[in-house]
Amino acid sequence: MKNQEEISVLNDLLHITNDRIEGFGKVEGKVWENYPDVKPEYAKMNSLTKVMKNELINLITEDGGEAEDTPSVAGALHRTWIDIKNSFTLGNREESTIGNVIFGEKAAIDAYQNAIDSGKLSERSLPIVSEHLKNIKDSYHQFKGMSDYKD
Repeated sequence: MKNQEEISVLNDLLHITNDRIEGFGKVEGKVWENYPDVKPEYAKMNSLTKVMKNELINLITEDGGEAEDTPSVAGALHRTWIDIKNSFTLGNREESTIGNVIFGEKAAIDAYQNAIDSGKLSERSLPIVSEHLKNIKDSYHQFKGMSDYKD
């Protein structure tokens, strides 16, 4: 039973990680003109997120589970909403895009923190998920800094 609870939590985190990968894909090419100095850091965050995805898949399969390697429905709806909203935005789409990334990263931080606080992660998974949370917080601060820089 404990394994199934952990697999469920890890699959939720995998969905969120896939949402981040999809979200980063939407940013690519939209902000580099205004933020060329951030491109290397963004590439690092994107690459690190893919490593995180593989680590989650490994944890799930090591627990005897099947990885649900898809984005979440909520994330897909959010990205669709962003596309619709941006199509009607008269202002700076780059700023709007960065704001949406910040929103998504904050949601990921909350989800990872909830997973850690749930008590459903094993001693093997907890340090890995905690490191993922640190990486997401770093990403959040990077994009938040871009937003603050623009203000």
